[in-house]
Amino acid sequence: MAALDPVVEYGIARTQELFADLRVLAITGAGVSTDSGIPDYRGQGRVVRHPLTFDQFMASRDNRSKYWARSYVGWNRVAAAKPNQSHLALAAAERSGVLGQIITQNVDGLHQKAGSEKVLELHGRLDQVVCTACSAFVTRAQMDSMISALNTGLIQDTDIEFTPDGDAEIEVPADFQVPTCITCGGDYKPDVVFFGEQIPLERVSQAKLAVEDAQALLVAGSSLAVNSGLRLVKQAKTLGHKIVIINRGETKADEIADLKLNASTSEVLGALYL
Repeated sequence: MAALDPVVEYGIARTQELFADLRVLAITGAGVSTDSGIPDYRGQGRVVRHPLTFDQFMASRDNRSKYWARSYVGWNRVAAAKPNQSHLALAAAERSGVLGQIITQNVDGLHQKAGSEKVLELHGRLDQVVCTACSAFVTRAQMDSMISALNTGLIQDTDIEFTPDGDAEIEVPADFQVPTCITCGGDYKPDVVFFGEQIPLERVSQAKLAVEDAQALLVAGSSLAVNSGLRLVKQAKTLGHKIVIINRGETKADEIADLKLNASTSEVLGALYL
């Protein structure tokens, strides 16, 4: 393993001092999954385009067709992604009792694949699909089977450019057909919080309670540009928690953190917990 930068080494030692004997809560963002091959909307290797908003998705059948066609083609890349050192380190920290819980803004399920059990998925998860009319669920595998049956010429591809949400960059066939709910005939959407959509209130309450129960907050791989994460960091600050941020580039909470490490989450979390 290559030697760590002295500044990073100091940051790791300082984090250990700040968090000594404290209940630590982690908030993770897309930056912890980039080493697994999943791109980031804002960080290095980011996808330079605006994702579909909830209102756009709901307002137009064409937009829903566009989403599901691209998602079908690109989904395999997300489904095949493996946990990296960031995920493995946090799972190890949970097993050892150092880390109490993870609140993640990611929808890729990689924390659970790594072995983490106490994970609150703030923005939902891509491997589940929900009906917008009756709230019935199907698995992503079921959805893909229905799409395949209706669109036999569409091929899933592992080599095409895609976004953090598994949305592949393809031209959508004009005759693409979107499956409707097998229970009520309504429209399906992935069980994730779209841009412009509200996080379920129960999930928000669970996140706030997790912050209240903690004594220290570790932010990893998030710019905190989305208010759902930033609010939790501000809550932690108000409660007097120690706050450490690990992220390449600026975040919206740098000024209120006790320590900011401008470094790779895999590198730092691996050194802390593996």
